Amino acid sequence: MSPSPDLHAILALDKPLGITSMQAVARVRRLAGGARTGHAGTLDPLATGVLVLALGKCTRQIESLMATEKRYLTEIDLTAFTATDDVEGERTEVPLGSPGAAAAPPARAELERLLAERFTGTVMQRPPAFSAMKVGGRRAYAMARKGEAPELAPRPVTIHSIALTAYEWPRVALNIHCGKGTYVRSIARELGQALGTGGHCTMIRRTAVGAFTIDRAVRMDALPDRITQEWLDAHGVAAPPAN
Repeated sequence: MSPSPDLHAILALDKPLGITSMQAVARVRRLAGGARTGHAGTLDPLATGVLVLALGKCTRQIESLMATEKRYLTEIDLTAFTATDDVEGERTEVPLGSPGAAAAPPARAELERLLAERFTGTVMQRPPAFSAMKVGGRRAYAMARKGEAPELAPRPVTIHSIALTAYEWPRVALNIHCGKGTYVRSIARELGQALGTGGHCTMIRRTAVGAFTIDRAVRMDALPDRITQEWLDAHGVAAPPAN
């Protein structure tokens, strides 16, 4: 397939479980004949949902797209922490009644109070050890995979709203509306720390990146064998006028 440098669009994918954001980019780039392609914000392999891609001239908009607000659904297991803050890492159990732990499952009202008081607005959040943050020029996840403990300082993030949508011990379901740089996995860990329980994500689904919502996203298995400008015009957002 010959390169297609004249393809230009912004496309929202519904990224499936188990692949990296760069693997999704590589697939679209290949189907688009080698057109320049980038993404506007990483999704973890164990997260699904909206991954916004930019092709051709639209790659100039990646920085502004990354700055937009995001929406997530997540489910949290309060019985254990993990090294990765999700189900990929080894579990460290936190039995109720153990030293330093809660004596009993927290009440729904306590969860709602904590979410409103400590997890809404501009808050300080420590990124996961397994993240793309850089420490001394090295990626934190690369250090963590070698058994090192990267020193990641808390940083301010904005959480516009965080709603408890379901709770049955030890499972919590949240609907999150947040700003750039917020880690959902950190919310799980820090919620567990605040409650005196464990806390890690068992599911993360990004439902919106700015105006790009999950109902507008194209499933990976629905991509055509060859991506053309005509297909992009029908499924994405067209490029700005040429200059």
